Amino acid sequence: MQPESAAEPYRQPSLATAERVEDLLGRMSVPQKVGQLVGTWSGKLGEMNELADAERAVADHHIGVAALFGWAGANATSIEETVAAAERIQTVATEETELGIPVLLNVDAIHGNAYVAGATVFPNGLGAAATWDPSLVEAGAAVTAVETRRVGAHQTYSPTCDVARDPRWGRVFESFGESPRLCAEMAAAKVRGYQGEGLDDRDAVVATAKHFPAYSEPERGEDASPVDVSEYKLRNTFLPPFEAALDAGVESVMPSYNSINGEPVHGSATYLDDLLRGEYGFDGHVVSDWGGVEHLNEDHLTARDRRDGIRQSRAAGLDVESVGGVEAVEQLVDLVESGELDESTIDESVRRVLRVKFELGLFEDPFVELEAATETVGRPAHRERALEVARESMTLLENDGLLPLSGDEDVFVGGPNADDLVAQLGGWSVADPADVPGDTIREALSARVDGDVTYEQGATRTDQLDVDAAVEKAAEADVAVLAVGEGWYIHEFGPSELAGVETGEWPTRADLHLPDAQRELVERVHETGTPVVGVLVTGRPLIVDWMAEHVPALLLAYYPGSEGGAAIAETLLGENDPSGRLPVSVPRSMGDVPQNHDALAHPCPIGADEHPDSYDPLYAFGHGLSYTAFEYGDVDATRRTGDDGARVDVTVTLSNDGERAGTETIQVFARPERSEHVRPRRTLVGFERATLDAGESVERTVSVPVSAFGYHRPRGGHVVEPGTYHVYVGDESATVRVGSDGGSPTTS
Repeated sequence: MQPESAAEPYRQPSLATAERVEDLLGRMSVPQKVGQLVGTWSGKLGEMNELADAERAVADHHIGVAALFGWAGANATSIEETVAAAERIQTVATEETELGIPVLLNVDAIHGNAYVAGATVFPNGLGAAATWDPSLVEAGAAVTAVETRRVGAHQTYSPTCDVARDPRWGRVFESFGESPRLCAEMAAAKVRGYQGEGLDDRDAVVATAKHFPAYSEPERGEDASPVDVSEYKLRNTFLPPFEAALDAGVESVMPSYNSINGEPVHGSATYLDDLLRGEYGFDGHVVSDWGGVEHLNEDHLTARDRRDGIRQSRAAGLDVESVGGVEAVEQLVDLVESGELDESTIDESVRRVLRVKFELGLFEDPFVELEAATETVGRPAHRERALEVARESMTLLENDGLLPLSGDEDVFVGGPNADDLVAQLGGWSVADPADVPGDTIREALSARVDGDVTYEQGATRTDQLDVDAAVEKAAEADVAVLAVGEGWYIHEFGPSELAGVETGEWPTRADLHLPDAQRELVERVHETGTPVVGVLVTGRPLIVDWMAEHVPALLLAYYPGSEGGAAIAETLLGENDPSGRLPVSVPRSMGDVPQNHDALAHPCPIGADEHPDSYDPLYAFGHGLSYTAFEYGDVDATRRTGDDGARVDVTVTLSNDGERAGTETIQVFARPERSEHVRPRRTLVGFERATLDAGESVERTVSVPVSAFGYHRPRGGHVVEPGTYHVYVGDESATVRVGSDGGSPTTS
């Protein structure tokens, strides 16, 4: 290796990154530049049958980005295979190309690097949001980052910043729920966890905020279908989580598949250039979602052909086509050389990609060590962190005193999700339980209950099995635990043929009720007189009105990850007090969909008796029970100004009147007394968790920035209107005068 003084400037780590980037860019031909802006595919979950193609693409076409794994099969890659694949690709890039530019390797590590066998798998986004604990979510993201980096990858396509406004949408499970404020807090936490103190930290990875800017309220709830959204709703509902991610320093952004107001985002300068680059000042790189560029000509029909779609996306502001492959390289080169696409546009994108590679330290050392990867992935401390997140996500919807169990009971366990580890993981995970550490619900209960534990599945997610056998065993038990809900899926409700999991025809957008087979199992076990604990393993709110009325205890477990079985068992047995709170509303019926806590106020022209409240869910946003009893005292709201700016301090007395310690989430909602525009009846403006011992009473203050009381006008930007605001905590309320008038605060 030549000394630094003799090396080309771009190979000298002592120089500033910008100087290294410009030196390298000046040495690159058009094909070499273009290659840095196109990604390829390196394998399918352990088969690695496309790795040789990826190596040739790097060697012959200068491709600079590659997916290190795939989701299209049933098996994970082993740690050994993943590290070996990364080494092969980087060896080709650094030793067999003229300039030796390393490859940026990416993964879909949405809730753990869950396509590597033995990796730590956390609850999916909705479950993570149910903790209402950004610091815990940040710590989990840091675990994912180090496990991802140790096997050779550098970028994760996470966090999902989409605000889930319609439970029919199949990707609710990977979102942080329906509240822009909660989603924003969680998205920023994920970014901080992934990127750490900076990309020069070998434990950090590039975070990718997706799917910009409004993906999650599509027509009919159908994934990637059009979104028709007003500027008012775009600004106040969908953009806040992206703004939070950008403020946290996110290095990459991914556009959404859909069209918004008639513009497909992958080809829209309105969203990628004017909004993202211009208004927000984003200077990181924009990477396409999978086939987003191809959709421009195949589905949106705004491009004449594949080549024109590439031109359209690049002109709009896209930097990297994630899986374009050799064809995309050749067509992009032709677009530049023909003059249809200015080379300066390409240069700007290349600068962004090279900057990330330099900051990650890839030019100094792009390789990883197998021993370090093996020691890191799935280590006990990481699994304990996943268990902690799963514990805190457990959301108790109903309990008439049946829970917690004593552990001495004879327990019958049944239902399609009772002994299914894959279902606990949910989407963006492997689909073979042999690749995942952790226990199922049945296994975890069997290990913890002193009484007899019997099991009979009783039903698949869509079909009956031996219901009679399940009923017979349940009748002999002291309590029945029935784990029902959804199975594994990614986009929409599948693809089941790729996941290796049978999902049948359910779930569907048309009906969020449990299928007949599952409902019959629950009803017949209930008829035995054995008290039933319902455990919902699901990726979004389901309509469970019958269970809410008849089943004495109902626990929402979301997709709780590899340690979810243990977290569920601990919660049922009282070893863990359920402190999860709903990040989404649970509707009563399909006729109530969609339904969100921050719905706009509206008139009732017919009369209150004939026009009921538009927000009347089965379980409200923020709901969740504990094994202890919390009571709120008087609320005080006071406007203050300090070094950190204007704020409203909301102070409340919280008491634990129960017989055991527990954790409550103090949720602060607000609404203006009057406003220039129609505002939500209640908007979440702040929250804070508080853990109290039995009998303890504390006074807690939640400091809310005055800006949280504001909103984006349809025309005119963000504003906090001076005036009186109502502040709500639990059933208590106060008023406070806020705004930009600078006057003395008044409270009452």
